[in-house]
Amino acid sequence: MVISIDTLLAWVGMFVWPFVRISAMLLVAPIFGARTVNARVRLSLGLLLAILVAPLLPPFPAIDPLSMEGLVVALQQVLIGVMMGFVAQLVFAAVTLAGESIALSMGLGFASVIDPAGGVQVPMVSQYFVILTTLLFLAFDAHLVLLQLMTLSFEVMPVGMQGLVAEDFWRIAGFGTTMFAGALLIALPAVASLLLVNLAMGVVTRAAPQLNIFAVGFPVTLLMGFVLIMLILPGLPARIGDLLTAAFLLIQRLLGV
Repeated sequence: MVISIDTLLAWVGMFVWPFVRISAMLLVAPIFGARTVNARVRLSLGLLLAILVAPLLPPFPAIDPLSMEGLVVALQQVLIGVMMGFVAQLVFAAVTLAGESIALSMGLGFASVIDPAGGVQVPMVSQYFVILTTLLFLAFDAHLVLLQLMTLSFEVMPVGMQGLVAEDFWRIAGFGTTMFAGALLIALPAVASLLLVNLAMGVVTRAAPQLNIFAVGFPVTLLMGFVLIMLILPGLPARIGDLLTAAFLLIQRLLGV
């Protein structure tokens, strides 16, 4: 039995190109791309998903992965995968920003912990919000939606020389406004209320100059901050759901769905 080079390239491409795109998404996607996830686990998951979805995908062009054309195609797959994971990751960035704003208003800006997912220092309030967002991400089956969009991307944006264009990157940059707006909607009730508390502390200081504002103001602000966090928690799932919906709609527009 003689196997032609085109047949061999088709067999190789059937698994290589999905593996490259899926692995690139897992590298930066929420949960999958966390530092706590071992690189071997991430690569093994990418290979497993590529093997599972490969039979369901349309045939790929016979492109030599070691040629210059194959290098360009591989770069396009990496960009598509990173784009999908990065847009979903922006939702977590919005929550982190909201938590940081609340922490600064509470006077807890100095209380930072290491985020195990990103490996950077974030305020404790931000870390608390990130944990809640991770649980909501799983509860909403957002990880399954992300994998479903990845499978759909091979149909609407098949493997080839064509991929993302400059306009798509401008759309991703424009999504930053949605991220900041979402962070503002989450943090605004607490930040505005804490601002009124600080103004009240200023009035008290003017009325009673002998009062030690540092001994009284910080505990009051801290206590009010925790109360306000407790009050805004019931509305957090709806805000996170809106941000995830906006992120997935952007991914669909970038893919041309």
